[in-house]
Amino acid sequence: MGTAVDVRRESTDSMDYGVREPARLGRTRLPDGRHLGWAEWGPVDGTPVLLCPGAATSRWLGFGGDTVDASGIRLISVDRPGLGVSDPAPGRTLTSWAADIGHLIQKRALRAPAVVGFSQGAPFALALAASGLVSGAAVVSGSDELAHPRFTSSLAPQVKSMVDAVAAGPEAAAASLADFASAETLWDLVITTSAEADRTVYTAPVFQCAFRRALDEAFSQGPEGYARDTVLAMSRWPFDLAGIGVPVDLWYGQQDTSPVHSPDLGGTLSRMIPSAARHVLPTAAGALLWTHAGAVLDTLLSHAR
Repeated sequence: MGTAVDVRRESTDSMDYGVREPARLGRTRLPDGRHLGWAEWGPVDGTPVLLCPGAATSRWLGFGGDTVDASGIRLISVDRPGLGVSDPAPGRTLTSWAADIGHLIQKRALRAPAVVGFSQGAPFALALAASGLVSGAAVVSGSDELAHPRFTSSLAPQVKSMVDAVAAGPEAAAASLADFASAETLWDLVITTSAEADRTVYTAPVFQCAFRRALDEAFSQGPEGYARDTVLAMSRWPFDLAGIGVPVDLWYGQQDTSPVHSPDLGGTLSRMIPSAARHVLPTAAGALLWTHAGAVLDTLLSHAR
């Protein structure tokens, strides 16, 4: 098991959208000597739920901090290799990510965890579901398989340009992404492409502080981790969606304006995953991981029970 340190601190802002500082932080050593960094909220003996964070954010930004204790949930957010305090893994893939998490589950005795994937974390969560490592999955405002032919004519021009660049040369695309990416440029991108309802959440003082901190830590090793994540998310995914056998809930807000989330709000994705249930909330936007955390977690736990 990795080492941990208690860093619990309660928020006093009523508009914190369930954002709390982690209760525990740590790093776990993998068989090849690398370490994965993680943060936890909730009771140590609670039902384990892994979190695959969104693009360019680290373990520091959790969700549901106002519900996990009462619900008996042990939420564990994991830094992907090269982000935050997780060591880089040159040439990593979605398949190698699943192998890393398999080791983490074993070393930390996380029995039958579920997983939540937010935004760009979606393919990483689905990779765990496809590998049989989790008991259920929730994809929230998730990136879809944008390189799939079903989206050829429906991508925003700038997104199609990125998908085409990745297809033409993944390493060159990663280098190009790394040239411009930083915590500041990602913050600006999120704010300028988000709906007004999302900007209200993201710019709330407590949330903004936590979000900016997560971005800063994600880029602490440089931009390469973010660039690699983006290339993996915008490539064809190396697993069979039809082969996923665990329950998968797809959560989307009808008001979501992000061009890198699912163009059809998970419509075709839900048809490709036999075990999927799709939830489209008419008044929600992309930040529903924080505005509707209770519904996401309650539904996920209902499968485990």
